[in-house]
Amino acid sequence: MPHRWKPNVTVAAVIERDGRFLLVEEDTSDGIRLNNPAGHLDPGESPIQACVREVLEETAFDFKPSALLGIYMNRFVRTKSGADTTYMRFAFTGTVGAFYENQPLDEGIRRTVWMTADEMRAEAHQMRSPLVLQSLDDYLAGQRFALNLIYTDASVLVQPDGVNPLE
Repeated sequence: MPHRWKPNVTVAAVIERDGRFLLVEEDTSDGIRLNNPAGHLDPGESPIQACVREVLEETAFDFKPSALLGIYMNRFVRTKSGADTTYMRFAFTGTVGAFYENQPLDEGIRRTVWMTADEMRAEAHQMRSPLVLQSLDDYLAGQRFALNLIYTDASVLVQPDGVNPLE
């Protein structure tokens, strides 16, 4: 059977508070970049669960998604290795809750940063992906979709060891 192409599924959060947006400054193979709190969908979780987890791991904030901003795709060729990867990103918006001051951030995350939309645009060259600014623009344009647009069958939530984390 020929090799089947599969995009990497990721999630991201566009979080605004007092006119500023929560970003992470992270180490990448192409240097230090700015990104939404974001990461890969793991086995046994829905995209919404993945986004809540990633925000907590990368920022030490609880996150409550309120809407889907959009589903985005982009292709990225790594500068150093030449690796060609396609990402499918589910971007959410919502609110942050509790902050856990003593929680370490994910490996590679240097710090969190709150920036205005204008500051983000001025740093476009530092964004990890063009999807950071695209999802910002969609957020500012008022684009929102109901969370129930994404259906996750219960079979997905069962871990490889047979455990359902929701039970």
